[in-house]
Amino acid sequence: MEKRKHETGLIGGTFDRFHAGHMSLIVAGLTHCKNIQVWITNDELARSKDRRTQDWHDRQSDLINATSEYSSRITTHQLDDKFGPSLQSTEASAIICTDDTIQGSLEINSLREKGGLSPLDIISVERVTSWDGAPISSSRIRDGHIDREGMPWIPEPFRTSDLIMTPDVESKLKEPFGELIEGPEEDITVAALEAISRIVESTKFSGPLIAVGDVTVLAFQNSGRPADIALVDGQTKREEWEGSDEIDFSLYDNLLECISPAGCLSRSLLKSCESSISSWMEDEESSIIRVVGEEDLSPLFLHPMAPIGSVVLYGQPGRGLVVRWCDEESKIRCRNLLRGFSID
Repeated sequence: MEKRKHETGLIGGTFDRFHAGHMSLIVAGLTHCKNIQVWITNDELARSKDRRTQDWHDRQSDLINATSEYSSRITTHQLDDKFGPSLQSTEASAIICTDDTIQGSLEINSLREKGGLSPLDIISVERVTSWDGAPISSSRIRDGHIDREGMPWIPEPFRTSDLIMTPDVESKLKEPFGELIEGPEEDITVAALEAISRIVESTKFSGPLIAVGDVTVLAFQNSGRPADIALVDGQTKREEWEGSDEIDFSLYDNLLECISPAGCLSRSLLKSCESSISSWMEDEESSIIRVVGEEDLSPLFLHPMAPIGSVVLYGQPGRGLVVRWCDEESKIRCRNLLRGFSID
């Protein structure tokens, strides 16, 4: 077996939501180095770029678990500044980076030479691409575009066909998916105000706030904090609701309309959900979607598409509001449920 060229190599980064691209970087480092030191950016620096970044210990734990077969050759450390040990280290002789971050490695070598140290051997690794040809990145995962392997949250066959709910999926949807905030049925604004208080005070929230159902949408309107994305169908409990007339469509930047029959997730609904989320992410524009049919199943599209840090709310008749944060767990659950639908 060919002897590895370097005893120790350095890798630095945020390593948020450890993904296939991170693994590729570490494997490349281990191919050229007997050991590698992985320097993980501290919370203050990481969250100055995106406050949705996981805690340092969570990021470290994910990395250690994913690379457990190489545990004897990897050490992890906290990176508290731009360069870490790279400007002074005499132990390391290599630095591992991706093609698009090589400039930082060149800067390190320039500073090392000015300080009288030998430059590090730069091991540059190509970015791993996702299903759509774009690079896998933590930011794309946080924005809801891909999972950690670079795959879409809504599998391609389910993007091009209407989906029909099966008895198995229906049984799994009977329990509330999220945290129930109780409040009187005759005035759901009480529960909405409590939900808003909890959401805006949470460090997890980065938007959008998504309300599903006429009663819920009106409750947030009356609370003084309209939803960023709202879905209505003119009904409650599958009957026409006169309160729908009070919903003020002028509060929203965009009005979208789609057709999605009861027990169905249509391509029309999918397109409207995608458009509303894109409008919010690109320009922070609000949208209201008027569904001809029923909007009840829309969270199964909304959770997979929405950025991490958003929140989906819907009414629980007779009890209050259900609040569910959008995270990887909710995306996984919804994708698994979508796989249980039949394709029309």
